[in-house]
Amino acid sequence: MTVRGDFKEPARPRPDLVIGREELFTGARDQLSGGGSVLVHGPAGIGKSTVLRALAAEYTESARTVLRCSATESESHLPFLALTDLLGLVVDEVSAQLPAPQRTALESALTGRGESTLQRDGLALRLAVLSVFRSLATQGPVLIVADDLQWLDPASAELLGFAARRLGGMPVRMLCAVRTETEPPGQQHDRYLRASPPDTLAVRLNPLTRADVAELLGRRGYTGLPRSIVRDIHRTSGGNPLFALELGRALAESPTPPSPGEPLPVPTSLSALVLSRLEMLSAEARRTLLVASAGARPTLALLHAAGRENAEAETASAAALGLLATEREASPVIRFAHPLVSAALYAEATAQERRAAHAALSTAASDPIERARHLALAATGTDPGVAARLGEAAAAARDRGAPSVAAGLGLLAARHTPADAVPGPDERRLQAAEDALTAGETDLARDIARQVLARATAPADRVRAWMVVIDAAGHSMAEIDAVFPQALADAGDDPRLLALVRYQLAWRALLMEGEMAKAREEAARAAGLAARAGDRPTELLALGFQAQMETLMGHPGAPATIQRAMREPQDPRVACDHNGAGAARFRWLIMGDQLAEARTTITALLREVRRRGMVESEVHFLRGLAETELRSGHCGRALDLARESLRLARDTGIGEAATAMFTSLAEAAGGDVDRALALAREAVDRAEEDGDLIYLSRALGALGHAQLVAGDASATVQSLRRVRELEEGLGVTDPARGRWHGDLAEALVRIGEPVEAQDVIDATRERALRLGRESVLAVLDRAEALVRAARGEQGPATRQLTAAQDRLGKLGYGLEEARAAYALAGLRTLRPGPTSYDEATRLFRRCRALPWLRQVETASAAHPAPSPLASAASAALDSLASAALDSLASTERQVAALVMEGATNREIAARLFISVKTVEATLTRVYRKLGIRSRVDIVRLAVGHRPG
Repeated sequence: MTVRGDFKEPARPRPDLVIGREELFTGARDQLSGGGSVLVHGPAGIGKSTVLRALAAEYTESARTVLRCSATESESHLPFLALTDLLGLVVDEVSAQLPAPQRTALESALTGRGESTLQRDGLALRLAVLSVFRSLATQGPVLIVADDLQWLDPASAELLGFAARRLGGMPVRMLCAVRTETEPPGQQHDRYLRASPPDTLAVRLNPLTRADVAELLGRRGYTGLPRSIVRDIHRTSGGNPLFALELGRALAESPTPPSPGEPLPVPTSLSALVLSRLEMLSAEARRTLLVASAGARPTLALLHAAGRENAEAETASAAALGLLATEREASPVIRFAHPLVSAALYAEATAQERRAAHAALSTAASDPIERARHLALAATGTDPGVAARLGEAAAAARDRGAPSVAAGLGLLAARHTPADAVPGPDERRLQAAEDALTAGETDLARDIARQVLARATAPADRVRAWMVVIDAAGHSMAEIDAVFPQALADAGDDPRLLALVRYQLAWRALLMEGEMAKAREEAARAAGLAARAGDRPTELLALGFQAQMETLMGHPGAPATIQRAMREPQDPRVACDHNGAGAARFRWLIMGDQLAEARTTITALLREVRRRGMVESEVHFLRGLAETELRSGHCGRALDLARESLRLARDTGIGEAATAMFTSLAEAAGGDVDRALALAREAVDRAEEDGDLIYLSRALGALGHAQLVAGDASATVQSLRRVRELEEGLGVTDPARGRWHGDLAEALVRIGEPVEAQDVIDATRERALRLGRESVLAVLDRAEALVRAARGEQGPATRQLTAAQDRLGKLGYGLEEARAAYALAGLRTLRPGPTSYDEATRLFRRCRALPWLRQVETASAAHPAPSPLASAASAALDSLASAALDSLASTERQVAALVMEGATNREIAARLFISVKTVEATLTRVYRKLGIRSRVDIVRLAVGHRPG
């Protein structure tokens, strides 16, 4: 294939093909763009060929010549077959330029005439292949794409490696893939790397996350799978995309999906991978492995206790066949070579064989929860004794902070509970649904509740089930709006049941109608009903919600409501719930500028919900802690926490819009502005789809902030004007809620609207003064100074900015303090003479506010200070704008900038969410491009010295 052109960096990656591989894909693209080669490796089915095809598709148009080969195991014994695939179509172009001995040897190898061998024609044939590549490279860039290197015939592999090591600076890149196993975790790709060009980047494909597997299944049309099933697919596939897709296909074709706790159907295409090896085991060895597959953490001691007397020899034979992992390390646990081996083994067993395995484990397991589970799986039909044991085990799992386990045990208990028992099967199912909610498995909870509603007649059971359905909907209440009249009808005049429904109606008033006053009234009504009924947990939740509404509204009764919610008696679970009094108190503290106490409060709440396994609350509190760090100016820490909360939200489907919104703020402060914009737009779209006016205003505030950091003042004004209108309609009066007012005023000044900016400042200041919001007042002073500067009042503007910076620093708002210093330096540019941005640079660097540092870099370049070495940070950022560093790719620039800050490779990897090996490979490319040898030379370059 011949396409004219030079290698160039492609416009964008192929996200449709590289789910979960974005960082890896970017590193490989940068490597190829910089003239290097890439070796992709990993186990079978992990997606090597997919990544290879995606990368090759981007670079094919940039190469004059593309040479391809893809070997198979059945053809690996045929000599020179891969060489024929690579050179068969291009050899005629260059054969006339080869010396006669080389031409003869090559033609003989490619055609089979003359029986050429490496032993006889060794040097001539090696030189011929090298000469072909060099000749093609003189005509334009060459890309060699080779898949499944492990199946290359030895002769072709040797010739390819010989040439690769000697291509030097020729424009020949190799893009290869090779299978390496997950066990043992050694450097199995090393021998292939040694046969590659010296600058080859080795990229290992690791298993996909659960969220990636969910996205992959959705992209392939396997939509609507419950998250609990997706979790099982992820666990069974081990994150292997090929295995996950095959499991998804089997589920899509199955007429009855498995119930929670039941094994997934393993299709023949996958079970065949392991069943042939299982047939090589004795019948007794297979029974031993079946017991191991049924156990949660099987050990030799457990197998012995379960009656498997020859467990050592039988597991050793299984390990020899590759069915079990061979490395025990320090753990006595027996591990299958892949989760699919265990799944296929269990799925192929008969129901009687499974029950026998569970019966043996029901007495052998040391953990009472495990014993109860095995007892249930060994039994058939209803059995009050088994149900009681399972109910006790579910309670124990709940207390241990394992609500997902409790939900599974509760469902097993319901299955074995007679219809006339107390508690009955529906009550056990509802408890399981509530446990599933706690664990973040909202789809499972909703399905259980719907099953109960289909047959339950007792009002208490029905209302409890409706509450699960409503809670599972989250912020998408519009989808279940018809539920509320039915729940009210079932509640009748029972104050306890009515309190539950009225509490949910408070949320409906907030999220669907945007009526904070009505939401507060409903919450107060629910609290009164719950108190009348003696239902303290519901009363505490309602009071916590009422307190949050009063806080947002600037209602004077908020402190008293918080105090009522904090009084004894307390319910331990409600006390740490994200809608409880503790969360309301945290919101009050952070809005009142009590950052240290807010951090202590939210950290304690986060620790407790993690202990209890309360996933939805964990998402909320991670966000809350990130917000506290962001307010304090710890942008790097805030970004890490926000990304962690977003990963958890994506994985569980809980609070994705709200978490995307806050992660946008963290990205705009300490990460990537483009990502901040994308996340904010996602949050806006989701809030609009859900009809959620509360989070729509927050999402638009985040979008406006990201647009301001990106330098788009007009777009900022457009977004934040909408926020102003929304909050006025919602009744939000506390400016500490969204803190967008200063951004709007600043953007209005930038587009030449100082009068409107002053109007925003005056209206907001009145509310902030009434509520005592000191940090908001200081930010408004910063914005007002810009209005004054726009009017030509330089002296008063400078004094007001200086005072605002000092106040923000004393309050502990590090990022806002830095922004004031930046604005102050900007005012000084209006005077004659040079300007120093050293103070702003120092403060932004202390905050690790990278997007703002880039703004300072641009401003510093336009208005240089008297001394180019005024500070190390200023010098580092000046160097980033230099011609030398401008030649680096995006990832290389980021790594170089962090080296200039003194970050270690491990710290850089954590900051950029890449591996340490990727950092090392990136630095190697940076050294080569800049003509330097070490990290020290980067620092020297940063401060203006030539490398020694």
